[in-house]
Amino acid sequence: MSFQTSALILSWIAILLLALVVSGLVRQVHALSTGTVGRPGSVGLRPGSPAPRFRDLAPPSPATLVLLFLDPGCATCDHLLDAAAAHIRRTDVVLRILYRDTVPPRAADLPMTVVGEQADLFDRYDAIATPFAVVIDATGRIRRSEPVGSGVALRHLLDEVDHLSGDDTVHSIRRGGTR
Repeated sequence: MSFQTSALILSWIAILLLALVVSGLVRQVHALSTGTVGRPGSVGLRPGSPAPRFRDLAPPSPATLVLLFLDPGCATCDHLLDAAAAHIRRTDVVLRILYRDTVPPRAADLPMTVVGEQADLFDRYDAIATPFAVVIDATGRIRRSEPVGSGVALRHLLDEVDHLSGDDTVHSIRRGGTR
């Protein structure tokens, strides 16, 4: 067999393999675009469900409670601490900062309630990623449960909660990071 024949056979084999790969990719893109691939389940507790350990976390007077689940190794979480500290001085919303493990020294000096060693609450509230916020009304029911991806998203959430704090109805979850 000559060199040209061998090269021609190898070229056709490579073209066939490439065609198989491209057809597989086209099938995957089609499946994703039509929504036939299973989507991941929602995170957090459903609106209207009772908040775990609400009595331990609730403020003494009836008010809307916002739990903010953070991680010391998360850069976005550090920025959210600053946003939360700036916003909490001008709102009636009660904010609790929760850490899975120990509280970093920077967070301990803030004018908010910061609690460490809360791995149990991370699991019970289904806070699988940080930063994560849960809004609880004065009756102990979940109003919203969602990841917050930036200081702007947290400020927007707190502004909405502050604006709706007199409303006792359960609102649907709005997904997404920044708005």
